[in-house]
Amino acid sequence: MHDGSGRIVVQGLTKQFGPVIAVQNLSFTVEPGSVTGFLGPNGAGKTTTLRMLLGLVTPTAGTATVNGRRVDQLGNPARVVGAVLEAQSFHPKRTARNHLRVYAAAADVPDARVDQVLTLVGLAEAAQRKVGGFSLGMRQRLALATALLGDPQVLVLDEPANGLDPEGIAWLRNFLRQFARTGRTVLVSSHLLAEIEQTVDQVVIVSRGQTMYYGPLEHLRQSQQTRVLVQPADPHALVAALNEAGLHHVEPTQDGRLAVTGADSKQVADIALAAGVAVYGIQQEAVDLERIFFQLTSGQYAAAGVNPYGPVPPGAVPQGYQPPPGYQPHAGYGPATGQQPVVGQQPVVGQQPGQQPGQPVYPPQDHQQQGYQQQPPGPGQQGGPSGFGGNA
Repeated sequence: MHDGSGRIVVQGLTKQFGPVIAVQNLSFTVEPGSVTGFLGPNGAGKTTTLRMLLGLVTPTAGTATVNGRRVDQLGNPARVVGAVLEAQSFHPKRTARNHLRVYAAAADVPDARVDQVLTLVGLAEAAQRKVGGFSLGMRQRLALATALLGDPQVLVLDEPANGLDPEGIAWLRNFLRQFARTGRTVLVSSHLLAEIEQTVDQVVIVSRGQTMYYGPLEHLRQSQQTRVLVQPADPHALVAALNEAGLHHVEPTQDGRLAVTGADSKQVADIALAAGVAVYGIQQEAVDLERIFFQLTSGQYAAAGVNPYGPVPPGAVPQGYQPPPGYQPHAGYGPATGQQPVVGQQPVVGQQPGQQPGQPVYPPQDHQQQGYQQQPPGPGQQGGPSGFGGNA
C-alpha cells in the first residue's frame, strides 16, 4: 500500500485562491524519528500547506506525499496519518468516549483502543463527561486522542499547545519527543516559538507562502553570530584593546554598554583584564529561535502610513522586527554569484528543489504578496471531518 517510511515530502507546492497566492513553490522533507517545527506568521500559508498535505485542499501545482503517496492513496489514512487541524468540531452533548468510538468505527479500529488513547492523553477520568463542558486544553487533548486512534506513523498537528496550561505544554513536549523516538514522524505548526525551540529537531520557516529556511535547528543557530554585551569602566580603552586583538565589530548599545560581535564572553573578559579595564558586567547573548524567526519573516505585514491608534509607545517596533543596535547579519547572507536579492527584502536561508538544507535561496523576482492576508478556500476545496483523526 505504501513504502512504510513515514516520510513527508513537499515538493514545489503552490496554491492560489483567485488572485491571492497562499503558498508558492514550497519544498521540504520531514524525516521519521524527528519532530519538525512548521513556523511562520499568521497568513504565511502554514494551514493551507497542511490541508494540501492531508488532501483537504487541491494544490495548484506541486505535490505533498506521505510514504511516497498522496493521503487519498493510502487506503486507510487513519492507520498512517493522525492529524489535528483544530480542536472545535465536537458534538457538545457527546461524551469523550463516545466521540472517540464514532471515529474508531470509521477508521476500523477496535473500541478497546478508545480507552487506551484516553489514558495516553490524560483524559481517562473525563471519559464520561460531555465534550461541551471541556476547556480548550481538554479539547486539544481529545483531538490528539482522536488522531492517535489508528496508531499512526505520522502526526500532523496545527497549534497543538493552544489552550494548554504550562503543565500540559510540558506533557505535550515530552509526548511528541517520545513519539518521534519510536521512529515515527511529527510535523507541528506553532506560534509559541520558545516552546517549539525546546521541542523540535529541525524547522521549516515560511513567510509569504515561501520557504525561508529548512534544516536542523542547530544549523540555524550556528548561522547567526553571537554578541557579548559588556559594561566597562573605560569604554574607549576597551574598544582600543578589542580592535588591537582583531575584534572590530564593536557597537555601543542604548543602555550604555558595548556590543562585541564575533567573540565569546571569556575572550572579551581576558582582553579587558590584559588592558587593565575594569568590567562591571558582561553577558553573552544567546541566539534564540524567536530572534531568527523575526529576522527571516520581518516585513510580511509591514505597511507605511499613519497609525490610526495614536503614537507608537517608546521602545515599540512598528514596522516588524528591527535587530538590536550594532547587530551585524551573518556574512553568509550575501547573494549568490550572479544573483541579486529582491529589492526591499532580505536574503533568506532555505531549500528549493535540488538544494541541500541550509543553503541560501532568494524569493522569486515577480513575487508581490506583501501584506498578504490568507483567505479561506472556496466551495469544494475544504473537507470535513475524515478518518485520519482529529478534526482534519
